[in-house]
Amino acid sequence: MESFLDELNQLRNLDFDTYRKDFLLTTDKTREDIKATIKMAQLLRTLYRNNISTRFFQTGLAISIFKDKSTRTRFSFASAANLLGLTLNEFDETKTQVSHGETLRETSNMISFLSEVIGIRHDKFIGQGHQYMKTVGEALDEGFAEGVLGHRPAIVNLQCDVDHPTQTLTDILHLKRYCGGRLEDLKGKKIAMTWAYSPSYGKPLSVPQGIITLMSRFGMDVHLAHPEGYDLMDDTMDKAKQYAEESGGSFTQSNSMEAAFEDADVVYPKSWAPYSVMEEKTKLLEEENESGLEELEQQCLERNKQHIDWECNREMMDLTRDGDALYMHCLPADISGVSCEHGEVTEEVFEQARINTYYEARYKPYIIAAMIIGARFRNPISLLDYLYRKRNRRAGSFES
Repeated sequence: MESFLDELNQLRNLDFDTYRKDFLLTTDKTREDIKATIKMAQLLRTLYRNNISTRFFQTGLAISIFKDKSTRTRFSFASAANLLGLTLNEFDETKTQVSHGETLRETSNMISFLSEVIGIRHDKFIGQGHQYMKTVGEALDEGFAEGVLGHRPAIVNLQCDVDHPTQTLTDILHLKRYCGGRLEDLKGKKIAMTWAYSPSYGKPLSVPQGIITLMSRFGMDVHLAHPEGYDLMDDTMDKAKQYAEESGGSFTQSNSMEAAFEDADVVYPKSWAPYSVMEEKTKLLEEENESGLEELEQQCLERNKQHIDWECNREMMDLTRDGDALYMHCLPADISGVSCEHGEVTEEVFEQARINTYYEARYKPYIIAAMIIGARFRNPISLLDYLYRKRNRRAGSFES
């Protein structure tokens, strides 16, 4: 706890502006905003691990809307809400009037009267997820401006079609600790963000897009590798190049997994669907073309099989710096011989890295909580200081 006040002073020295601003994309945020969010996450974690209450709210709801399956992010959002003193309510469309035609703008206001934050996952359809979150935000802006809402809840992106900021900020906090403890220590480190084989299709592009646009901002040498045709969105590629130039890092794109792994300090082998496939999938879904979707799936699975050798195995890991790069994954990974016959990573490599992937994931509740307090409080620094000095116990101690 001796370093808590030093860390708090470092937060004070950051010129960040996150109050009353949703956390939708990391590219919407300044470097100072990102640094502040990471720092607040660390401070919250320090308080929690020292059994000090982090109850920023006495009442209020945290609403989660999941339009895709989730384990880590779902429970991390619930944990973050509880950490801050909020009550979680998961929004289930089948139990609401949405099934009777209630509009998104109407629903957004009806669930927000006493809500502090709305977390949304909408990642499966290109052109829809990010726009859905913006539409919710516009509805909340109107409700607040018209006096319907006493305050405007914050929106946190729990993964969309463009970005997965709660994951990538969790990743960079893990990298920060792994590489020396400072964000400056990431500069010059090589990260291989590579496609890897999966026996499924349609996986979102948001994780690789989020990784290349965030890590390039902090001076890393980012190498994106994928088979020909498995492209990401052009806008995210352009931003990664721009950020690399501004930070003194580098951004390389190739069709060679070996080239990406060569001398890499960090590897992130992860399957995703080609951008063109995700566009076609969205179109077919909008048309409710079931036969077209089935045909597309079969075509894509056959296409994936042509690249079954894109696997993170011991031979690949031996190409990395000293043969000992940090393996990262957002989880769950497709593990060859465990969760599938052939997948993204061999059992041997994953088992050696498994606990590290748990370490990687453990920061997400704090990252989400930091996003919430940054958006909902004008001066979260003073509140963190107050909680530290008051030192109310989070949980009682009991003698056995």
